[in-house]
Amino acid sequence: MSAGMFASAAAENWKQQFAKVSDEYFDQVYFYYAPTNGTMVGYHQFDGQLEDYSRKNIDAEVAALKVYEKRIEAIQPDAAAGDFVPRSDREMVLANIQSQLLTLETIRPWEKNADNYSSTCANAAFVLMERKFASPDERLRSLIAREKQMPALLNEARVNLKNPPRIFTEIAIEQLPDIVTFFEHDVPLAFADAKDPALKAEFAQTNAAVIAGLKSYLDWLKIDLLARSNGDFRIGATAFSQKLKYDEMVDIPLDKLLEIGWADLRKNQAHFQLVAHELEPDKTPSAVLEELGENHPAPGQLLDAFRATFDSLVGFIRTHHIVTIPSDVRPIVEETPPFMRATTFASMDTPGPFETHATEAYFNVTLPDPSMTPAQVEGYMHSFNIGTVISTAVHEAYPGHYVQFLWLPQAPSKVRKILGANTDVEGWAHYTEQMMLDEGYGQPGAGAKDEREAKFLRLGQLQDALLRNARFIVGIQMHTGTMTIEQAEEFFQKEGYQSKETAVVETKRGAGDPTYLYYTLGKLEIMKLREDMKTKQGAAFSLEKFHDDFLKQGFPPVKIVREALLGDDSPTL
Repeated sequence: MSAGMFASAAAENWKQQFAKVSDEYFDQVYFYYAPTNGTMVGYHQFDGQLEDYSRKNIDAEVAALKVYEKRIEAIQPDAAAGDFVPRSDREMVLANIQSQLLTLETIRPWEKNADNYSSTCANAAFVLMERKFASPDERLRSLIAREKQMPALLNEARVNLKNPPRIFTEIAIEQLPDIVTFFEHDVPLAFADAKDPALKAEFAQTNAAVIAGLKSYLDWLKIDLLARSNGDFRIGATAFSQKLKYDEMVDIPLDKLLEIGWADLRKNQAHFQLVAHELEPDKTPSAVLEELGENHPAPGQLLDAFRATFDSLVGFIRTHHIVTIPSDVRPIVEETPPFMRATTFASMDTPGPFETHATEAYFNVTLPDPSMTPAQVEGYMHSFNIGTVISTAVHEAYPGHYVQFLWLPQAPSKVRKILGANTDVEGWAHYTEQMMLDEGYGQPGAGAKDEREAKFLRLGQLQDALLRNARFIVGIQMHTGTMTIEQAEEFFQKEGYQSKETAVVETKRGAGDPTYLYYTLGKLEIMKLREDMKTKQGAAFSLEKFHDDFLKQGFPPVKIVREALLGDDSPTL
């Protein structure tokens, strides 16, 4: 055999070895210990299984992760082979393993976050209800199997939770009444079409046990755990940097990241103030912001307001060659599921990459809570003003998350369909908010009825950008100990131009989602990549082709997309 043939065989050997080991990792660790994720991606062999947060199972997962970390590390790609996709996929799988080890061994949400347990129950049921990938009876059978395990899961919380942060326990207490109602009403209604009487009778028993378990858990949180919830939610600078490295392949020092975050915040504030002055020369920016907030749909019309944006967005994207939209099917706009309402205003829920039957996508919108006072409802609805409704529709649907999902079948590998980076997913969606307006959407005749409304749309986009800027800074400073919860809430209002109600929700989220700087971080990485592509291609540059080429990579860290498109490993920022 010639030297060239030996090299070819060696290259093929490591690729085959990686494919085998990564497949085993997904089946035996990744989905085995998170079976709800298996259901979500369309692997229905996991439908009857439930997450097990017992200490014994957590220790077993840690041990399994360490085994696969060594196995993946032992696979050495042949650099001469030039196989970029499998080489970068190996990096992604290894980083995923290291991130999960960091979570379980250092961040330890299983020991700190009471909401993980109750929301896991709700999500495990919801993913079996939401999409009709099998008959009602078959899905109900899987739900019963999961419900049988839920009381034990809630009991493990009582064993595991050691001096948790008060804010985490408060979030769990806030969400639990809605979760109880979800199991009392929504879950039985979703399976009303089930035919088998014996199955329905068994479900009545398991569901009643889950409801009782959740109510008991809520009582325990209020009476027992809350009083001794004095722990620290902060993960610290070291874990923060490691999490960014593993999840996003970003290794920029935190002090440098803060400089980047502050610079973009000030840039967007200056732009907001400029547009506000053009709109209302005699008013302060804060007064214009208040006027913008007051210009919102009625709460009962909010879902329809989002649906009404789709035609103009899709028309503009196609007419102006922004990006290819691979399907004419629209997402379904609905109210956010109960277990997600405390920490999110809107989200896109797309079917898994391997789901073959139920392929609906849901655009979730969180309506004001019925318990709110009229004044609180008004403050809440300021987050859904005329500008942010457009910005959110762009972010979640066209050409944001939904269009990104429509491209997923073209991702180059199984790894790219399962694993993703938030700087890619959320960075893309956030990038599109500004990009669409920069390309002319939101001008009179293209999404706005007149020049005044066009300026309001730009202010809405900038308000959303400032929200993400505030997340960037708050996340780093809260988790490195230089900002308190109260200071974070104030920061969202003063520097992020958000309402008090939004500030409270966003601060809660930041306590449990420390690296939610990935919106702005990813957006800035994509904008730099776009400019570098323009420089390289000159007059041949096409915005539509750039966007198409970006999306066909799947959801890897922008560093990987950058190398695929530019052919080098130059800095992402």
